[in-house]
Amino acid sequence: MKREQLGSRLGFILLSAGCAIGIGNVWRFPSMAATNGGAIFVLLYFVFLIAFGIPIMTMEFAMGRAAQASPVKMYQKLEPKGSKWHWHRFPALAGNYLLLMFYTTVAGWMLQYFVFGTQGKFHGIDQAGSAALNGEMMNNPLMMFLFATITMVIGMVACIGGVKKGIERITKYMMLALLALILVLVVNSLFLENAGEGLSFYLVPNLDAVSKVDGGWFGVIVNAMGQAFFTLSIGMGSMAIFGSYLKKDRSLLGEAINIAALDTVVAICAGLIIFPAISSQDPAILQNPDAISGPTLIFQTLPPIFANMPMGDFWGAVFFLFLSFAALSTIIAVFENIVASWMDMGFSRLKACLINGIALILLAIPCILGFNVLSGFQPLGEGSVVLDLEDFLVSKLLLPVGSLLYVIFCTTRYGWGFKKFKNEANLGKGLKVGDWMRGYLTYVLPVMIAVFFVIGIVQTFA
Repeated sequence: MKREQLGSRLGFILLSAGCAIGIGNVWRFPSMAATNGGAIFVLLYFVFLIAFGIPIMTMEFAMGRAAQASPVKMYQKLEPKGSKWHWHRFPALAGNYLLLMFYTTVAGWMLQYFVFGTQGKFHGIDQAGSAALNGEMMNNPLMMFLFATITMVIGMVACIGGVKKGIERITKYMMLALLALILVLVVNSLFLENAGEGLSFYLVPNLDAVSKVDGGWFGVIVNAMGQAFFTLSIGMGSMAIFGSYLKKDRSLLGEAINIAALDTVVAICAGLIIFPAISSQDPAILQNPDAISGPTLIFQTLPPIFANMPMGDFWGAVFFLFLSFAALSTIIAVFENIVASWMDMGFSRLKACLINGIALILLAIPCILGFNVLSGFQPLGEGSVVLDLEDFLVSKLLLPVGSLLYVIFCTTRYGWGFKKFKNEANLGKGLKVGDWMRGYLTYVLPVMIAVFFVIGIVQTFA
């Protein structure tokens, strides 16, 4: 079967960026920056993005484009005879399943809050009412299942249409709409009264915040490293899939930089939306770490902020529509990785979409029940839920180990080798991988990934 290809370079960039741009950009990056020294964290994030993310993404693209296959067949086409690199295909594919098992649930929350906004449920709400609304959602597994199913069905429909007419077309419009919504929301937030206080809190270097981080400077460095590592969805073959759909008229390092830049712009803009909005209504919230971290920031702190803004219901609905697009773009891209893998194993696109779509709807149930019926099951210690276990398996195990294997495979004679990787990556116009990078990519980068892997495990179980 002839390999499908994307219709345009813009489609490739937006699809790859859509996979990378997700919930972590919106609720993790802003709160991490704000509580880890502001501009200090952002600068360190840029450094590690260049050191980690861009090189590994370039390698994934190169492997996929050279093999013209998904991760389940990619290694067999590139690995030396008799080697066992192809054993990694199953953990890589498993990572995509695990990610969607909880990502569909969280994307469902975004859609449900968008509906809340259109229904006027943010109108006049206070912090207590916001917490009650969030609790009402979490304690209703049937509604959570319904909205998780809707997100998965959207992913199925996009992928059934094929690479060019389905995924590329839908993702292109969705990502352009996402970027337009960001622009509108940023402009609105920046012109709110007292917006400058939120901007200062978010982006001005703050040594006091660094001193309050667990581990001080070391903790901030590790946090910035973690954000840079995971923001691009590298390590489980998603980028290799998009590389396999890409023509050979553009070199891959430049494309990886473009996608990383777009991903970073969205992450930074999320904070430009959130913190000026908070400071315009209740600056005291900025000093409460619990209120500006993780899901609490999005689902409990922000609805009352929107409620007190002019046209608050409208801006609240638009904000959660933006979040929904960010989450759905990731679901479509990751689901395509699964579908492409099944197609390489002999299934038709339609059959692969239907089987896996239904399976993932059912596999989302443990995550959903973890917040209500199964709340007594705390797999990673007190206060943890099923979602935390699934996220740990993906973020702390499969992504770093997968990235380490890709780096070793692309730089050593035991795998594909640096020369073959460089030749593939440098085909076409654009920035090139230079021979001067070989020492860093072969010896330094694997050690850095291994160290980060160990730190992640220690932090989880310490």
